[in-house]
Amino acid sequence: MNWDRSDTIALAKTTCTHCHGYGLRPGRNNRENPCNCVFRAIFRACYARFRDCAAKEKYLSRVQLELCSSGKDNRMTYGRKVEEYLADFCLVSRRTLTGLEYDVFRFHFLLGADWKLCCWRLAIDRGTFFHTVYRIEQKLGRAFRELEPYSLYPLDEYFGGSMHRHDTTESRPLITSTFSMHSPARVLRPPLGVSA
Repeated sequence: MNWDRSDTIALAKTTCTHCHGYGLRPGRNNRENPCNCVFRAIFRACYARFRDCAAKEKYLSRVQLELCSSGKDNRMTYGRKVEEYLADFCLVSRRTLTGLEYDVFRFHFLLGADWKLCCWRLAIDRGTFFHTVYRIEQKLGRAFRELEPYSLYPLDEYFGGSMHRHDTTESRPLITSTFSMHSPARVLRPPLGVSA
C-alpha cells in the first residue's frame, strides 16, 4: 500500500519527535513510511468505534442493503455492519498479535482491566505492559489500514461504502429510490407474454 502525506498528516501527533507532525518519516530506498503515531491514531479511532458499537443496544442494529458489483454482474447483498465490524475487529486482532500481546489486548482493551490488574494477572512489570500496549496499537493500526480487500479504516468507507470485487472507477450509491412522498402512485404492469 502506498502512503502519502494526505493520508497521514491529519492523523499525526503534532508533538511527535520522529515525524514532527507530518505523519511520514524517511525510510529505506528514499521511500517515506508512516510514523508509529499515525498507526496508534488509526487504532484508537477503530477502537473508539468498536466501543461505540459494543455499547449499542442490540435492537438498534439494522440490516443494510449494499450493491456488490463485479464487472457486468450486479447484485444486492445485505448485512449487519455493526456485528460485522465487531467480529472483524476481534478476528483481525487475534490473527495479528502474538500470545502475550493478545492476552494484554484481551484483558486491557476488551475486558477493560487497568494496568495494575493486567500486570498482576499476566505476571509482567509495568514497563513491559506499556511497551506491549504501544506495540499492540502500532501493529493493529497498520493491520486495520492495510487489510485487503476491505480495510477497517477509514471507518466511513467500512460503514457506508459500496462493495466492489474488482477495481472500478465509478462509485455507485447504495440504494437509489425513484419514489417520493408527493409523487402520484404508479401501477406496476409486468409483461404478460414473451416478445419475439
